[in-house]
Amino acid sequence: MTNTISVKKERGYKLKMLATLGMLAAMAYVITFICRVPIIPSVPFLDLEFKSAIILIGGFIYGPLPALAVTIVVCFLEMLTFSSTGFIGFVMNVLATAAFVCPAAFVYKKKKSLVGAIIGLSIGTALMTGVMLLWNYLVTPMYMHIPREQIMPLLLPAFLPFNVIKGALNSSITLVLYKFVVSALRKAKLLPQGDEKSQKKKTTFISAVILSALVIITCVLVILAFNNVF
Repeated sequence: MTNTISVKKERGYKLKMLATLGMLAAMAYVITFICRVPIIPSVPFLDLEFKSAIILIGGFIYGPLPALAVTIVVCFLEMLTFSSTGFIGFVMNVLATAAFVCPAAFVYKKKKSLVGAIIGLSIGTALMTGVMLLWNYLVTPMYMHIPREQIMPLLLPAFLPFNVIKGALNSSITLVLYKFVVSALRKAKLLPQGDEKSQKKKTTFISAVILSALVIITCVLVILAFNNVF
């Protein structure tokens, strides 16, 4: 009898997890479809988008492997619908997103706190930036049909800040939205109720919002500077 109840609970948990990840994947896809913004004039083919923040919320809840699965699904849908870069673009998209969300989700799974989240997000941003510098140098000339010599001068002044800004903004959005998404999922009974103390959660959330606001303001100023607005 006990085993039967355990099996039913496990099955129910997996179904709820699939439903949650499905919703997050849909949200990530729609957000990417409607909001893609070039932010650095010298690399107009690189669009800033925010699917990583939505996928990472799922990673913070369930861990790095589910985040990787959602990443592949969303990037595959992009390739089939509105992306013009084909399979090579799909691979680079998966690498960039996974390099960000998987390390961050892994660290947060080990240390579920604001500090753990910040450490994970920092590692994810650094890893994504390093991976994409290498892959843009190696692969971008292939599908853009340009000499590698034209890519090399753009790595540090353009590709580097683009990926840092992308990681910083997605990190900030994750920190702000995570509490709201988790609360909504708990109200929908897709997640179990938390047992954290209310005051501790409130303090953590305020700290996350303040930090995120500072990062977002900094990134916006950097983007404006790149576009010679001031």
